[in-house]
This record gives sequence, C-alpha cells and structure tokens, in this order.
Amino acid sequence: MNELLIPRPLATRLLFEAQKTPDIEVCGLVGGIDGSPVSVNPVPNVADDPTRRFLMDSQAQVDAMRRMRERGESLLAVYHSHPATPPEPSARDLDELGYPDALLLIISLNIKGVLEMRGWQRTDGGVREIDLKVMD
Repeated sequence: MNELLIPRPLATRLLFEAQKTPDIEVCGLVGGIDGSPVSVNPVPNVADDPTRRFLMDSQAQVDAMRRMRERGESLLAVYHSHPATPPEPSARDLDELGYPDALLLIISLNIKGVLEMRGWQRTDGGVREIDLKVMD
C-alpha cells in the first residue's frame, strides 16, 4: 500500500480524539472494509506514563475488535497521538504495535499549533511512510 484515502469525517474524528486530551497520548483502532477506513474505535491509554507512550487497555481493545468484526470490518490501523513530538514512530511505537500488518497512524499536536497526521507501515527492514489523502 502506497497511500491511504481517508474520508474527511473519519480524519476529523481522529484529530478530535487527539485534541480531547492534548497532554496524553490517545490511542485506538481504525476499522476498515476492503482496505478503506470506515470507523474510529478509541481505546483508553493505560500506560504508566501516558504523556510519553501508549498502552491500550486490553479489555477495551478486545471489545473494539469484536465490534469491528460484528460490523464486517477488519483492523486497518492503530492510531495514537504525540502531544509534544512530530508524528514519526519511535522504536518503542514499532516494537509495541502488536499488529504487524496494521498501519500506524500518528497524530502530532505540537507542530506550531497545527495538527498533523502521518501514516506508517512496517516492512521487513523497518518502516516506510504511507501517503494519507483526505477525501471529501
């Protein structure tokens, strides 16, 4: 996959989720149908230091996956925010992703007052960026 087309309402929802608690990393799952994103499924961050990392609540994560399956969706991406750093994956982000085939969407809140979201895909040699295009 070289690019991901994101419907504007879904992109807006992802940015809204990140802005709700700007001092901590928010996280969750994006459900997809046939490789297209269709749902945002927030999952509480239960990390010891949620200002610097994310760890999805395991029961809420299972519940989100169940709801996606019930709607005919599959896991397309894991998303989280970076309150104070650019939207680039850290080594920890990649090590703890947990879903090797899922895309990683990162929303940054610290880019001169403008929200920025970038997408990443794991590869055999590391990670590569995926172009994100918002559709009307």
